[in-house]
Amino acid sequence: MEESYVYRQQKKLRRGYTTGTCAAAASLAAAALLLQNESTDLPVTVDTPKGIRLDLEAELVKAGEDFRFCRVQKDGGDDPDVTSGMWIYARVGFSCSGEEKSGWIEYKNDKITLYLSGGVGIGVATKPGLSCKVGEYAINPVPRAMIFQHVEKVCRSQGFEGTLWVEISAPEGEERGKKTFNSRLGILGGISILGTSGIVEPMSQEALLKSIELEITQKVLEGCSDLVMVPGNYGLDFAAGQLGLNLGEAVKCSNFLGASIDMAVQAGAKGLLLIGHMGKLVKLAAGIMNTHSREADGRMEILAAYSGALGAPPNLIRRILDAVTVDQALNLMEEADGLLPEVMEEVTRAAYRHLKKRAGEELEAEAILFTNERGILGKTPGADRLLARIRENKTS
Repeated sequence: MEESYVYRQQKKLRRGYTTGTCAAAASLAAAALLLQNESTDLPVTVDTPKGIRLDLEAELVKAGEDFRFCRVQKDGGDDPDVTSGMWIYARVGFSCSGEEKSGWIEYKNDKITLYLSGGVGIGVATKPGLSCKVGEYAINPVPRAMIFQHVEKVCRSQGFEGTLWVEISAPEGEERGKKTFNSRLGILGGISILGTSGIVEPMSQEALLKSIELEITQKVLEGCSDLVMVPGNYGLDFAAGQLGLNLGEAVKCSNFLGASIDMAVQAGAKGLLLIGHMGKLVKLAAGIMNTHSREADGRMEILAAYSGALGAPPNLIRRILDAVTVDQALNLMEEADGLLPEVMEEVTRAAYRHLKKRAGEELEAEAILFTNERGILGKTPGADRLLARIRENKTS
């Protein structure tokens, strides 16, 4: 593959290709070898939806009288992708690999019929709201179309008319799938065959945002109209240990507060309770909806500004600005009598204002702000009411 690069935060990063592209390439190779009655490794060319053409090496694993079994190695480029380096396999035959013929996805065009299924290491969808129906192997629509497109192209080039059966597998899939969001999304037993563009964009936020969106959509479809949302593990631990909520109830939104609120609205949720560490949610007081420090920080500036507005002396404001952590800044506020609770009240009020503005009229959005040492430092006006409703819904 000719290497392709993008720039992220002034760094030159190498693109990779998706599991969907690997599946299409392996299927193309297996179909070509089968129809040409050959048994050798084969370089293949794959056209990706992004418009980038890839030349990949497919290895022949096994050749039978009526099938070929090929594999292509996944290369995620400079993206920290847990599937990078694993092999994606495709078996293409004149008959299916086993006696069971149900559950195969059918594609027909003129005199060519193709059937597609998953095998070992490919996850199975167990919840609604995914791109695949419940009970189907997690081979998403775009990779599915790529597989059919490339196998059909081989059939036409060889003048083949008839039926081929394509089975995608990934022997390492079950183990690697445990390191993905799949189990939270209801995809069990392996990885997903993914990729809307066929290309892995290094350090892209797209995959994480899609996972968050799927989890929100699934919870609403399952009847959970009031959502619990946490940025990360601190929020999860606090929700479970201090508020008695089940860890499985919460959606981890990472740094994407604003985007996740939008997703909740679009999914039709009625309520959203955001539970997060003050070190993260203090940014909401300034309307910061992507809380990654690379995008925006301002934590000390926010705390210093409210401290100054409430009468803190200049030397204390300077020390707050110089603080390394939010906990350190809170310790400094305690030096001024009554300052800490007043600042927390103002920060929570401002955070609530921005939260409501983003959520709009259709979504009841509330928040609980805490630190591990001090516990709850701020609650928006309806937080207790929404928390009680969430608890009640779980017991009813």
